Amino acid sequence: MRLGLDIGGTKIDAVAVDDDRGPARPVHRVRLASGFGADEVLGNAVEAAQRLSALTGVPLGGLASVGVGVPGVVDAATGRVGHAVNLGLVDSALGTELAHRLGVPVRVENDVNAAALGAWHTMSLQGSVAYLNLGTGLAAGLVLDGQVRRGAQGAAGEIGHVPVDPVGAWCACGQRGCLETVASGSAAARLWPTTALHPARALLDAAADGDHLAVQARRTLVDGVAQAVRLLALTVDVQTIVVGGGMSALGDELMGPVREALADQAAASSFIASLDLASRLVLLPAGLPAAAVGAAMAGAAADPVAVAATG
Repeated sequence: MRLGLDIGGTKIDAVAVDDDRGPARPVHRVRLASGFGADEVLGNAVEAAQRLSALTGVPLGGLASVGVGVPGVVDAATGRVGHAVNLGLVDSALGTELAHRLGVPVRVENDVNAAALGAWHTMSLQGSVAYLNLGTGLAAGLVLDGQVRRGAQGAAGEIGHVPVDPVGAWCACGQRGCLETVASGSAAARLWPTTALHPARALLDAAADGDHLAVQARRTLVDGVAQAVRLLALTVDVQTIVVGGGMSALGDELMGPVREALADQAAASSFIASLDLASRLVLLPAGLPAAAVGAAMAGAAADPVAVAATG
């Protein structure tokens, strides 16, 4: 039995995965608040593991491993979290501390990488896969031939910070005109200022009602997402691009226009047409805890980067 903890900015989504039941599927799931700061996050992660242990009937010491997905800069080799601003973690030895408290090996992975691995396992995908996370920001996780690709500095898949418009909006990263400024939840909020809880939903509704400005804003957002898809295909040429993150809940209302934009690009370029981009797109199934399952599978990795439990 392995546990996977997806520690997000507001909640921990935790699952138990039974190795004896074939393809990776969660057999139990619990959710609780993440907390803020190293002490709270660590304490709540321990509580999530304890609850799952009770549900499975497997004592903590009998678990094969625990995997943790965390947003931000993660050193998967050491289990350290360099910076996770929404969790209040700075240079935190999260992996080592959690392993010490639980008494089992712990592996820490970036959350988008974990989601990519989870999608690859649970959706029974073949070959190379990119998980395009359309959330508040924009990033991709890459699983190439079954292995997470992190890059030399852990920046593989950070396509949200590729500048695409030299006179575009300033990005939180300090650059101007990044892809994230036109293809993300924060982009939707900037393009369509609103007091609604879900700006992207409000934008699409207004566009559907024929609001001229909303139609223009939707076109910018849709073209940005299509550009992200094209960028992934042209750089790593993955077989499948799984669209997840908060904006994936918009379903075909967003992805339909994105596919149309890709078709328009293909009509204008025989080269782009040869890539058949639209056929590579799939939506993450609603309710699938991809990042938590992926964290569990990362914890099961055979290479010796898991943080060993200490007595």
